Amino acid sequence: MTNSERMRSGLPYKADDPELSAQRKRAKQLIYKYNNTPPERFDELPALAAELLGKSGKNLHLKPPFYCDYGVNIEIGDNFFSNFNLTILDVGRVKIGSNVLFGPNVSLYTAGHPVHPLSRASGYEYGIDIAIGDNVWLGGSVTVLPGVTIGNGAVIGAGSVVTHDIPDNVIACGNPCRVIRKITEDDRKYYCKDREFDVSDY
Repeated sequence: MTNSERMRSGLPYKADDPELSAQRKRAKQLIYKYNNTPPERFDELPALAAELLGKSGKNLHLKPPFYCDYGVNIEIGDNFFSNFNLTILDVGRVKIGSNVLFGPNVSLYTAGHPVHPLSRASGYEYGIDIAIGDNVWLGGSVTVLPGVTIGNGAVIGAGSVVTHDIPDNVIACGNPCRVIRKITEDDRKYYCKDREFDVSDY
């Protein structure tokens, strides 16, 4: 098994492998191009993102700057929006559904290292997949750790560190992130906490 195959299987691997180094170099070149595109040429960003990412759906809005390791291990559905400074360490696969919103400074980390210092010094590391469902909103500065699945319709509060799976249709926040409550039909009339919509087309 090559280091690339081991990495994508969630097994210990060594990142200094020449094949993986070449893949990261390709990603860095595309990321540099993406993040240095002048505003008057932002219409070129979706094509650059499609070249960088493993899969990207329709209506992708990925505000620069954006950072990742490989790009090819990232799959994003339709109608995605992320604010500034999204960082995805895509050593493992990252699958993001449709109609997903990310606030600024969101970080998705599939990558990790052994806890024991001697094991860590061996140079072996790992990546474990992250999955984010449809209709999810991650607030600003949310961090998602390796192996986490976030269910459809979930809202993760700003600054949260998500260490375990989050079920569908809940509000969760904190460090470590915990479920606060279910999202109900009654929530539909509010645009922020207890503030009700004053329009009818929401």
